[in-house]
Amino acid sequence: MPPLPLHIEPLTREAFAPFGEVIETADARSFPINAGTTTRYHDLARVELAGEASRTLINLFDGQAWHAPIEIRMLERHPLGSQAFYPVDGGRMLIVVAPPGELDESRIRAFVSAADQGINYARGTWHHPLLSLQRPARFLVVDRGGDGHNCEERMLERPLQALL
Repeated sequence: MPPLPLHIEPLTREAFAPFGEVIETADARSFPINAGTTTRYHDLARVELAGEASRTLINLFDGQAWHAPIEIRMLERHPLGSQAFYPVDGGRMLIVVAPPGELDESRIRAFVSAADQGINYARGTWHHPLLSLQRPARFLVVDRGGDGHNCEERMLERPLQALL
């Protein structure tokens, strides 16, 4: 069965709100620190942790380059914590998501980030693993460590195809 086309939207705070938060400095609360030598962009995303002995992890992911057409065959979710991705080197992402709860394939959406945008998936949000567009890229990733099973994967009944 051929894949269904997947409509791709620009990444905005309003459009992405059902799935988590967009991490960007535009309109963020900011103030000077360190005797005015640094600007702090404050409280850009909420880190969610659940379960016993949970802790916050800070990681670097090196994402391989993905090129169109990109076939989407599965989604995953993290029921015990949020997961944030921010490009260290200006990499852009294709972000494929569905709301928390039972996976409803009719509600899958896709977004493309700008080079200065990251995302924070809310706990339980279905999403595709990292899709770095056009070139390899490095991402700072903040997520949950600790006891408990925190990754569920589901194969889609029918694949989707993203054309950029």
